Amino acid sequence: MAPPPKSDPFLADSQREVDAGAVFVLESKGEWWHAGFHLTTAIVGPTILTLPYAFRGLGWGLGFFCLTVMGIVTFYAYYLMSKVLDYCEREGRRHIRFRELAADVLGSGWMFYFVIVIQTAINTGVGIGAILLAGECLQIMYSSLSPDGPLKLYEFIAMVTVVMIVLSQFPTFHSLRHINLASLFLSLGYSFVVVGACIHAGLSKNAPPRDYSLESSESARVFNAFTSISIIAAIFGNGILPEIQATLAPPATGKMVKGLLMCYTVILVTFYSTAMSGYWVFGNKSNSNILKSLMPDEEPSLAPTWVLGMGVVFVLLQLFAIGLVYSQVAYEIMEKKSADVQRGMFSKRNLIPRIVLRTLYMIFCGFMAAMLPFFGDINGVVGAIGFIPLDFVLPMLLYNMTFKPPKSSLTYWLNLSIMVVFTGAGLMGAFSSTRKLVLDAKKFKLFSSNVVD
Repeated sequence: MAPPPKSDPFLADSQREVDAGAVFVLESKGEWWHAGFHLTTAIVGPTILTLPYAFRGLGWGLGFFCLTVMGIVTFYAYYLMSKVLDYCEREGRRHIRFRELAADVLGSGWMFYFVIVIQTAINTGVGIGAILLAGECLQIMYSSLSPDGPLKLYEFIAMVTVVMIVLSQFPTFHSLRHINLASLFLSLGYSFVVVGACIHAGLSKNAPPRDYSLESSESARVFNAFTSISIIAAIFGNGILPEIQATLAPPATGKMVKGLLMCYTVILVTFYSTAMSGYWVFGNKSNSNILKSLMPDEEPSLAPTWVLGMGVVFVLLQLFAIGLVYSQVAYEIMEKKSADVQRGMFSKRNLIPRIVLRTLYMIFCGFMAAMLPFFGDINGVVGAIGFIPLDFVLPMLLYNMTFKPPKSSLTYWLNLSIMVVFTGAGLMGAFSSTRKLVLDAKKFKLFSSNVVD
């Protein structure tokens, strides 16, 4: 097996020593279970509450098929990427950033910039979305307590932004390990709450009528199916696996697989139960947030209010952790350029720029969340053109380029097939998501107090 090219200057040990982004933000002190906490926070988030909505465009059979295939393919992709990272570490070139891994293995400078642009779009998009959804959670709680209260959505977004500014001062990815452990339990908590609430609603005398039929128009069914596939792909995506593996204490070989197994155990428990229970109750009337289906605006809640309120609180708290995790790549880039690795992490020279830059980044994300409360539609496009290349295409390409399996082997053709199929699905998903964005455009209003589904 021929070794990958070694011409990349990015990861020379001497350069890593003077790289503040690597030494500070991506410090390597973690154990495999810490990686499991980070991965679970990056993947198992409130977006799983959109799974019944995704099933709405696919139906029972195709919905479970796509959910299962996406789960298997992403686990396989992340496993392959961890193998590539382990191989490079054994070769003396430990990669701690996705962009540098891609540029090194593929031997192309433009790949470095392609990955950093896609990663930045995803991470900033998730950061904006987390603040928007957290603000919406506060608005839901406020509206239940004071239905005619004067506060608007953008005011709740401002409150969330202030909290995020404070939390953003955790200096390293590794320092989030306890927050992300709490996030893991929160994801289990609101999943169980939603499942219990859906079962209660489905068995009650006020159970909504169930209709699992798809759109009558064939073209609409096709577009809805690809939009649903994009949603599921985005739910499984994370795009920061190398950065998570970077937090592991060396040698990292083999540790990431254990973290993946922890993460996908949580996925198995939460994804299927939420998708099945929500779609069973609401069918093709499922909302893009199943909690909203359980709390209709004009009718009484379909489950005890205190139970749903607890679910909203769990979602709100986990959104803070998700916003922090997906901000780490931005912080690493900032720190690499602004910090002096020769000074201490908490020296005045490094502390002041960290506080200023991270505060400005969070203010930007909060402003965009307040200005674009229809960001869910934009995120659908970002998911299709971002998560699919990083999580469904590049890992297979990196593995084939690194280990060079024979072209007659099953591994080679399996990886090639996954790349081709998901490239096509990504293109169709981007088109379908853009179409939905255009169709919903008439509902959009800057700084609106209502989130467009």
